[in-house]
Amino acid sequence: MRVLTWIVLGCLSAAAADWPQWRGADRLGVWSESGILDAFPPEGLSESWRLPIQRGYSGPSVADGRVFITQYEPNNEGRGGRESAVALDEQTGKELWRGSWDVDYAGLQYDLGPRATPTVDGDRVYILGAVGDLFCLDVSDGAVLWSLDYRDDFSAELPAWGFVGAPLVDGPRLITLVGGSPNAKVVAFDKLTGKELWRALDSDSEPGYAPPFLIESGSQPQLIQWTPQAVHALEPQTGRVLWSQPFKLQAGLSVATPVLSEHGLLVSSFYNGSRMYRLDPDKPAAELIWKGASDSEIQTDGLHSLVTTPVVVGDYVYGIGSYGHLRCLDARTGKRIWETTELTGENARWASGQIVRHGDRFFINNDRGELILARLTPEGYQELDRTQLLEPTNPSRRRRALGAVLWTHPAYANRHLIIRNDHEIVRYSLAAP
Repeated sequence: MRVLTWIVLGCLSAAAADWPQWRGADRLGVWSESGILDAFPPEGLSESWRLPIQRGYSGPSVADGRVFITQYEPNNEGRGGRESAVALDEQTGKELWRGSWDVDYAGLQYDLGPRATPTVDGDRVYILGAVGDLFCLDVSDGAVLWSLDYRDDFSAELPAWGFVGAPLVDGPRLITLVGGSPNAKVVAFDKLTGKELWRALDSDSEPGYAPPFLIESGSQPQLIQWTPQAVHALEPQTGRVLWSQPFKLQAGLSVATPVLSEHGLLVSSFYNGSRMYRLDPDKPAAELIWKGASDSEIQTDGLHSLVTTPVVVGDYVYGIGSYGHLRCLDARTGKRIWETTELTGENARWASGQIVRHGDRFFINNDRGELILARLTPEGYQELDRTQLLEPTNPSRRRRALGAVLWTHPAYANRHLIIRNDHEIVRYSLAAP
């Protein structure tokens, strides 16, 4: 395990409506606060603070008056450098503490920093680095309570795009996508001590990148882990496989978070399209309702998501496909209803955005660094307003109009939005006038 050095710099007061993990409460991508604006100010959003930051894809998390973020600083010696976990005062942006560790990004596509959003649980925050360093830190001062290394401790191979799946807290357990062996693709730890509680799924294939996701169905909780071979449901207490539905993916790209709705469980992949599984209400079981007909990233019939997690509202699915098309599908059949590139602004490979539901409308930050307020209905896309947030800084290997992208998922907390690129992190007010 890497040695973590840490510095404590300050203290703070508590806050209320938080965003403590990937996609917020329960990983649903839903923001429930009231008192939020209906249009953006013509001069742009008001800033609470703006601070310099190093490289990273990871989004911020917000809990009890603190903002947690990770970053990477190269050392100009090969592909080495230091990753860091940083805690900021939510109101002022003042740095409270910072913990850093050495990393080597050899073998990693895009050496641009950590991918996983920190997971906050009470007085602990769980940090996952791009090459498999897992830390449990004290939220007050960054002290290391326990740590593990996926590669050293579980013989995990470095995935092409790094370790991405943000750890999930479930009661006394911390559930993680490790990709280790033997039979340690998914591992649960005692969240307080780091002791292994169970391991599940063989390690004969890639783990993918989708984070663990907890649902309630079939009269019991089910842990959903989508891998490049199948959609699995595990018993959270034991890791026992409850059901699996095969779904072979190209390039290991299980990325977007699965979505649960009244119609079933939806997964969507870049090359192989989407599938909807009906869940048995009486027992843990699933059956395929519909699937996309295309395995082409270009000739796409339905929805081929990459980093965009779709949303399901009523009988309709809304998501961004492989070349930046915002599409609406019938959730009952998978049939396409409409599409538009108005949201993303270009027909380009991997064009994307992050969709968060707020009542009957959506806040969507696209990868051009813009924030869009919109309504999505079966009748079409209705844009209510648009404003610029940050400059896109992540290099893209595919030609893009702006030469770079912004793939970070922001945090929506306490009537504010917090977002970062590779140079700075900013807190904007979204409070109604």
